[in-house]
Amino acid sequence: MLSFRRINEAGPNRRSEIRNMITELVSSATRKVNLYELFGKVSRNLVMRVVNGKPWEKMIIKPPAELMTICDFIPVLKWVGFRGIEKELKKLMKERDSFLKSLVDEFRESKAGTIVDDGKTKNLIEQLLDLQKAEPEYYTDEIIKGIILVMLLAGSETTARTLEWAMSNLINHPEVLAKARAEIDLHVGKGRLVDDSDLQKLSYIKCIINETLRLFPPAPLLVPHCSSKDCTIGGFHVPKGTILFVNAWAIHRDPNLWDEPIVFKPERFKNEIEGFKFMPFGIGRRACPGNNFALRNVTLLVATLIQCFDWEAAEDGLVDLTENHGAGSIIVPKDKPLEAKCRPRSSMEEILSQS
Repeated sequence: MLSFRRINEAGPNRRSEIRNMITELVSSATRKVNLYELFGKVSRNLVMRVVNGKPWEKMIIKPPAELMTICDFIPVLKWVGFRGIEKELKKLMKERDSFLKSLVDEFRESKAGTIVDDGKTKNLIEQLLDLQKAEPEYYTDEIIKGIILVMLLAGSETTARTLEWAMSNLINHPEVLAKARAEIDLHVGKGRLVDDSDLQKLSYIKCIINETLRLFPPAPLLVPHCSSKDCTIGGFHVPKGTILFVNAWAIHRDPNLWDEPIVFKPERFKNEIEGFKFMPFGIGRRACPGNNFALRNVTLLVATLIQCFDWEAAEDGLVDLTENHGAGSIIVPKDKPLEAKCRPRSSMEEILSQS
């Protein structure tokens, strides 16, 4: 479902959303723009196009961030009165289930009693319904709704936050931004927009994305795992069946593993990272299955923003990089959403006017 072939087939959707983003930024030139809101809209649309073939913004539903809480990942909190939100959680779960059911039912009803194979790429829900016909005992409605929910949550909010952190750091480090732009101008030029096929040549852009993920992993504690057998970790006995979290945020900033760990330095990724000190998507068989999809989207979006616009902070001074650790989510956002000013590059004006 998230193979390289499927990711490549989603290229037209990426290009469409990128052009929409460019149009919105051009119309807002020199004015203060809330980039988190913009990135949220773009990432939601990209994911929803994969899930059901439609942009999210055309659906009257809540953003993915409002469909989850930290209690989804640390269940014991719902029993200890975390923030006193038991009633809200129950209401949210009911709304969430109703929304997911409506997504599935739309395609189930439209295909009832028909066999259609028009050669078009099927969206995620269509693929899951096909699997349900083949293996109904496994692909129950609950499993299908769960897969869709994970895709929406893991694929949109994390992407928006990573884009926000990346641009925050680039605005604070104009020398990095200039180096990245020079790489794009060299390998892509100024006569067209950067595309998927260019990304393999943009090694420094990839370093920027990796350094962003190192300092600000989208899920600092990754997702919970369960120990399959008794084991000992760091001298501590861990019984079988224990729920375990990996603190990727702490590992990524460990001075024993990284030189100048809190400094934004993309060059550290010019050489391959050895060992298990970099794991923004987890590692092994249980690593995030959507990492290639997310990386493709983030890398192309950041490259486009660098290629097309000059950037500066909305206010004098550096962008505030304070994290909000009290957000009640496994995703750690900026304390203040990123606001910035952009100006179309003079060398790209002709291309941007066509967007």
